[in-house]
Amino acid sequence: MEDVFGKALLDYQNGNYSEDIYTYSSLDEEDVMPLPYLFRDFKTMPLLEQRALALCKGKVLDIGCGAGSHSLHLQQKGYNVTALDTSAGAIETCKLRGIKNTLHTDISAFEGEKFDTLLLLMNGIGIVGNLKLLNNFLDHLKSFLKPGGQILLDSSDIIYMFIDDEDSKSQESFEFDPENYYGEVTFTMKYKGKESNSFRWLYLDFDTLQRAANDNNLTCDLVFKGDHYNYLARLASKIGK
Repeated sequence: MEDVFGKALLDYQNGNYSEDIYTYSSLDEEDVMPLPYLFRDFKTMPLLEQRALALCKGKVLDIGCGAGSHSLHLQQKGYNVTALDTSAGAIETCKLRGIKNTLHTDISAFEGEKFDTLLLLMNGIGIVGNLKLLNNFLDHLKSFLKPGGQILLDSSDIIYMFIDDEDSKSQESFEFDPENYYGEVTFTMKYKGKESNSFRWLYLDFDTLQRAANDNNLTCDLVFKGDHYNYLARLASKIGK
């Protein structure tokens, strides 16, 4: 599998920046992922991310760390943080940026170690890919939590792409279909003439996340709501469960 994402990150880290990553989705959209943005510092991060980092505690696992900007900030603040990603190039970038603890693996294959905070930012819950896999994924994450531990994740409800906010009939006629959930999107990435394999990504509305959390004996609190259907949630094991 072509590590398009990792190649782009390494190019930027090594001073070979000449173009950005292009993404193409099943929503018939082309978008640009600016590489400098992936290397942002705390001051230039969105308020949602700043809030999430401020809520971190104890030993932290940064799942889907990318270029490692969140891990780097936490490490500089004295946290014991581990940056995890499936991209070899992303992990090499993290090492070059000075992140001490890294893991090149898929979170689904990871096991054994325990953490106080699991961090999944930049729509980190998206790695689930399919709504049907959400319950098993949350159950897997629970196995990494220390007593009193937490999961901090953000996502976006892309319902706005399917309804007209000003059209009440559009909203009333929209039906939730768990068998064909509107937040399941297929992406490909292109960078310097190379194209990634297609991959599934999940945009998850908060109510659906909350129901899944409850099914897995997790609390689910909305701790920050953005101005464009995005949100930050905190999940934790229910006491006595």
